Amino acid sequence: MKRMNISKNLSVCVFIIFLIAGCVKKQQPELKNAVAYYERGITNNYHGRYDQAISDFNKAIELDPMHAGSYNLRGTAYDYKGEFDQAISDFNKAIELDPRYDRAYVNRGLAYFKKSEFDQAISDFTKAIEIDPKHAEAYANRGNAYLEYYDKGKHDQAISDYSEAIELGLRTARVYYGRGLAYGKKGEFDQAISDFTKAIEIDPRYAEAYANRGTVYLYTKEYDNAWNDYKKAQALGTPISLKFLKMLREASGREK
Repeated sequence: MKRMNISKNLSVCVFIIFLIAGCVKKQQPELKNAVAYYERGITNNYHGRYDQAISDFNKAIELDPMHAGSYNLRGTAYDYKGEFDQAISDFNKAIELDPRYDRAYVNRGLAYFKKSEFDQAISDFTKAIEIDPKHAEAYANRGNAYLEYYDKGKHDQAISDYSEAIELGLRTARVYYGRGLAYGKKGEFDQAISDFTKAIEIDPRYAEAYANRGTVYLYTKEYDNAWNDYKKAQALGTPISLKFLKMLREASGREK
């Protein structure tokens, strides 16, 4: 019985030793300079380790308080965590240190966009474009802001911005999808279908593109195509508005 107790105690001790060793192993080692912390912060940010990234950028800023990039990227980590006010504070500091930091303007614009503060978002995207007229992402995001904020207007501005982003090489599914929404809101259905189709070609699992293309097909009385797109969107996990399903059933004379 004593041997069993001793063995059990030893096992517990060994377990504790391994647990402590594991905890120590997970701690981030001390680095030598601001650049090293900055670069490790980038890696942590990329892999979604936002708290660790913030810790690294804190240390980088402590060692080099004039480095605008550390504030900018710490701001992105806060943004990813949904802490938008803290993110904006960091982007403000980055811009204060480097007034022509176009990336910081774009990032601050995105944070304002997520807060539904669209005037400020548009202002920041516009400033980034003034600094770099070929900043495709700034055009795309300003297009998003025009589309969201001016839901009953500004569709031409949104289309213009999306088109400029595409012209500059940002040919993503999201950009084509956004332009398709703008065309759809204007009633330019052929262009909307073309853009939704392009978005689906780029990302065949883009459920919202199927759903919205289906709605455009409903309005253009292409009911079989509408049913096909609605079914695809539903299969990908996006529900279809009961209002539109009712309209399609009544117009097509079929249930599904």
